[in-house]
Amino acid sequence: MNRLPKRIVIGIILFTFISIFLSAAISYYINREIIDSSNPWIINDIKKLPETSVALVLGAMVWEDGELSHILLDRVNTGIELYKQKKVNKLLFSGDHGRKKYDEVNAMKKYAISKGVSVEDIFLDHAGFRTYDSIYRAKNIFNIKSMIIVTQSFHLNRAVYTAREVGVSAIGFPSDKRIYIHHYVNHIREFLARVNAYLDLHLLTKKPKILGPKIDITGSGVITHD
Repeated sequence: MNRLPKRIVIGIILFTFISIFLSAAISYYINREIIDSSNPWIINDIKKLPETSVALVLGAMVWEDGELSHILLDRVNTGIELYKQKKVNKLLFSGDHGRKKYDEVNAMKKYAISKGVSVEDIFLDHAGFRTYDSIYRAKNIFNIKSMIIVTQSFHLNRAVYTAREVGVSAIGFPSDKRIYIHHYVNHIREFLARVNAYLDLHLLTKKPKILGPKIDITGSGVITHD
C-alpha cells in the first residue's frame, strides 16, 4: 500500500491543528462576548431588583415520580421568592412537556401552588424545549417586553444575552442555593451552549419548532394549564 508523501501528511497535521486553534479562539471570543454583554444586567441582590410584571423561570430535569431536581427546585423557589416579595406579579414556567410521560411545567406549577402562589398568576409554556425557545416564545407568544429571568449562574449569562438580543429588556437573577452535582460538567457544557446560542441568534436565526396563538400575560394563567 502506497504511503502519502511526507509533505501531505505534514500539511494535514498542520491544517488540523490550525482548525482546532481557530475553533477554540472563536469559541472563547463568543463566550467572552456573551458574558461581558450580559453581566451588567445580572443582579444578585433581590433588594436591588426593579419591580416588573413577570419572572421567566426556566425548566430543568423532573424525576419520574414528578419530584423536581435540585436545580429546578431552586429555580422555582427563587421565582416564588420574587413573587412573594412583590418583585413580579406573574410567574412564567417554561420547560419541556413534549412527551406525555415527561412534564416539567406542571410539576413546577404543582409545587408553586403548594407554596401559596395563586393559580391565576402561574403561566405555563409547554414548549420551552431550549433556552432559546423559552425566550423567543416569551416575547412572541406571551408578548413580554421586560422580565426577570431565573436560573443558575452558570446558565444566566446565555439566557440574559439571548433575551436582550431578541428585544426583551431582561434582568437576570441567579437561583443558586447549593453546589450542584456535575458542577464542572455544567460549566463545560455551557461553554459549548453559548457558542450554539450565538449561532442561533446571529447566523442560523432559527425559530422554535412550536409557536401558537398569542396569550395575554396580564390576564389569568389558567388558560395555559392542562
